[in-house]
Amino acid sequence: MQQESIQSKNENLFVGIDLGTSCSAIVASNGTKNWIESYVGWPKDFIAVKVVKKPVLFGMEAIKNRLSLDIRKPLEGGVVKEGTEKEAESVRELIRHLIEMVKPNKEQKVLAIVGVPAESFKVNRIAIRKAVSDFVHSIIVVSEPFAVAYGMNLLNNAMIIDIGAGTVDFCIMHGTIPSEDDQRTILTAGDYIDRQLYNLLSEKFPESTFNENMVRQFKENNSFVGNSQNMVKVKIPVEGKPMVHNITEEIKKSCESIFPPIIETLSEMIASFDPEYQNKIRNNIVIAGCGSQISGIVEYLEDAMKEYGTCQVKTVVDPLFAGANGALTMAQEMPKEYWEKLSKI
Repeated sequence: MQQESIQSKNENLFVGIDLGTSCSAIVASNGTKNWIESYVGWPKDFIAVKVVKKPVLFGMEAIKNRLSLDIRKPLEGGVVKEGTEKEAESVRELIRHLIEMVKPNKEQKVLAIVGVPAESFKVNRIAIRKAVSDFVHSIIVVSEPFAVAYGMNLLNNAMIIDIGAGTVDFCIMHGTIPSEDDQRTILTAGDYIDRQLYNLLSEKFPESTFNENMVRQFKENNSFVGNSQNMVKVKIPVEGKPMVHNITEEIKKSCESIFPPIIETLSEMIASFDPEYQNKIRNNIVIAGCGSQISGIVEYLEDAMKEYGTCQVKTVVDPLFAGANGALTMAQEMPKEYWEKLSKI
């Protein structure tokens, strides 16, 4: 006899949400999906209200109007900044906006599984559940790498490395729901690359003028590790005049700067696992998150890990929606008794 599944009720809308430091995505059982940059902004004053013509802005619209806004990143550094009402409100507003984007019917109960950075899962579970509970009937919070693993059916003998903007999250899957001991978080992720690149460019081109947003775009459009046959050239103003700059070496150095702690954490987690299964996990490593798009990342990581034995690495097909897709699949397949149990934890 199969376990009763809550998805048999047609009045329910299941949603999977990937609440990330840089981008957040949502996928719903009605076939809709969407994503947005994880920024929320409120007009600073009445002039700003007149300019932006909205009470609150999200994503790229907030970034473009940032000089007029009190702008927040709800999960900056991979965790919710607690202590101020504005920080809590930014999480609520982002969740509300995401759910509105999938257009649930008023009659439907929304049941959500939300994937968050592993560190936020450990320390902010209650705060996130509280923020989401205003807009859903039931909610379960899981770590992003676990959601990715579930969506790819990588439930046993696998390692997920989710490289996001604020954090790199690690999760070993071994045939059961991962515990906190099966997961690890480090902070040298995409934002760290941005800071390294900004410092390197400032040192090499002291007469050039650029900002953090420009540097992030340089990275997102040109990131690579290892050897590249292509030079990276961008236009940066010098005394107001756009000039071509060769930033190939700076892109390489900044992107590779996150790998020593990734390799150290990866090797430590595998070495501390049951020795009978270490080889299987080492040969089933999956890189998720926006960092999985760094050119050359598979070969670079395999080469770095070869001293520990054979190693096989692959990247997710759809880094933007892998976590949200996994969360939705989990929501649809979750037995009723687990919904009731896990939504209270």
